[in-house]
Amino acid sequence: MALDQTTIGQLVTEQMQALERDYDDGDEHQIGAVVTIVEILTPEGEGFRSDIRSRNNVGDPYRTLGLIKIAEHTLIQGLRGE
Repeated sequence: MALDQTTIGQLVTEQMQALERDYDDGDEHQIGAVVTIVEILTPEGEGFRSDIRSRNNVGDPYRTLGLIKIAEHTLIQGLRGE
């Protein structure tokens, strides 16, 4: 069975629309680092096994980890309503 790419496509579309809304004020902005994290659920017994895959365009693994930590911090702030 082929993987349905709809979820990823919708999320990327929403992200691009948000970026265009927030930063579309000329040519001074550009996209830098991009990190994707995808969970694949595979039926296993009575439940599912969860596999995590990630890709990025960052050459430095420490910078990638820093970006993930910043994303975590931003998500926590959002949950707190900050």
